[in-house]
Amino acid sequence: MAHGRPNIVLITSDQQRGDCFGFEGRKVKTPHLDALARDGTRFSACICPSVVCQPARASILTGQLPLTHGVHDNGIDLSPETGERGFAGSLARAGYDTAFIGKAHFSTYHTFKPTGTPECVASSADFGADWYGPYMGFSHVELMLVGHNWFLPERPPRGQHYERWFYADGHGDEKNALYRANAGDTADAAQCWHSQLPVAWHNTTWTADRAIDWLKREHHDPFCLWVSFPDPHHPFDCPEPWSRLHHPDAVDLPPYRTRDLENRPWWHRAALESEPAGAPERTAVRKSFSRIAPQSDRQLREIIANTYGMVALIDHNVGRILIALDELGLAENTIVIFTADHGDWLGDHGLILKGPMPYEGLLRVGLIVRGPGIPKGKLIDDPVSTLDLGATFLDYAGVPALQTQHGRSLRPLIEGRGSRDFALSEWELHPQRAGVALSLRTVRTKTHKLTLDLRSGDGELYDLGRDPFERDNCFADPGFARIRAELTDMIRSRPKDEGPLREPVGMA
Repeated sequence: MAHGRPNIVLITSDQQRGDCFGFEGRKVKTPHLDALARDGTRFSACICPSVVCQPARASILTGQLPLTHGVHDNGIDLSPETGERGFAGSLARAGYDTAFIGKAHFSTYHTFKPTGTPECVASSADFGADWYGPYMGFSHVELMLVGHNWFLPERPPRGQHYERWFYADGHGDEKNALYRANAGDTADAAQCWHSQLPVAWHNTTWTADRAIDWLKREHHDPFCLWVSFPDPHHPFDCPEPWSRLHHPDAVDLPPYRTRDLENRPWWHRAALESEPAGAPERTAVRKSFSRIAPQSDRQLREIIANTYGMVALIDHNVGRILIALDELGLAENTIVIFTADHGDWLGDHGLILKGPMPYEGLLRVGLIVRGPGIPKGKLIDDPVSTLDLGATFLDYAGVPALQTQHGRSLRPLIEGRGSRDFALSEWELHPQRAGVALSLRTVRTKTHKLTLDLRSGDGELYDLGRDPFERDNCFADPGFARIRAELTDMIRSRPKDEGPLREPVGMA
């Protein structure tokens, strides 16, 4: 270990599958992330604690499962009292300089009424141009609202740091038009276009720019910096020329891309076809789920190529951050982590985006760790979770947690000590968002995966070793009764510290 307590740089993307890396064998260009994996240790069976943004991000910060920290679905705000006792607040109390730059999504953007948080569009104008935190345990923050270009940057005084920067030169309206301007045919693929916004104005570039500036000017050692890119989340709107980096004819299609709802639990069809419950003004945006009609292979190729472009643009900017750490003499004593909040089906089983079907493309995320004392080129296939990140940071820093941690430090696995049997994920769906009420619990082992709906008792079970594309649901197969019972016991082993269910305050 290098001298002193290590610095920590956590870099996350949004909705990036665990196989969307060059080192995973897909035809996506990620040279910097490939190098990071060669120089560090990667986990091949890391899952997210929830398959949607807000619960997953709140779990990374707090180290707790969603039903404990309370953000069990999108549209529910993380309590500041809980967020401030997460890994950032714990490190800050121990003398770390803490910063967050990019998309936070600890609180809800589009709400039924102002909520008072800096991420709420209706409340954002209450935070002046000189506000840079503190927020959720981070002493310095530079935020964007939403970050996905269904919603163009808010016009100041609404918005936060990215939005003010975007409009500062007086040409914000022109740049907004370029966001949506499309050059080239995309075969009418859903939510897919070649954006004409210059890359210098893109939120991926801005996030890396601000992170590098903070590293150069504003931190003291030791520090913990979370850099949060808002892509490759839909829409599939990568800016040129990055959107042209991967030709649609050259990308790899999912091996199994058929909607076979007859072989799945009842809620697969219900989530795709049911209308959200409640009054229209209190129902969530359908784009949160896969309401995209099945795409042709040509259309799917366009979507995947554009997604690969977004991933490659993130990779480029990860490289810039890594170079800055080297040039500033910080790399030797800095732990760098790359991961994502959750994945995307990206055509698996005929589905796109995300929803209550935790196939591997959605549940599994990449996880790379590089730094002092961390082996190079090591691959760990134990089932772990991004829930474990906070406990890992506190372990390396020698800092106690300020609240209960469900996550466990990854350091023993990295150092070749111990093993893991399973990792858990959960999601309590409100009918306002999905059209169905579900209490989903998922357990992932090295070889199997079980998802249960605690309300109906129905479920799905996959033998991942024999059936990696999850074609055969073995939940009702008598030959899998013992395995199903074992995995059910793993789900039941969850700590009994769930809090009361809260209704969504708005739309994620």
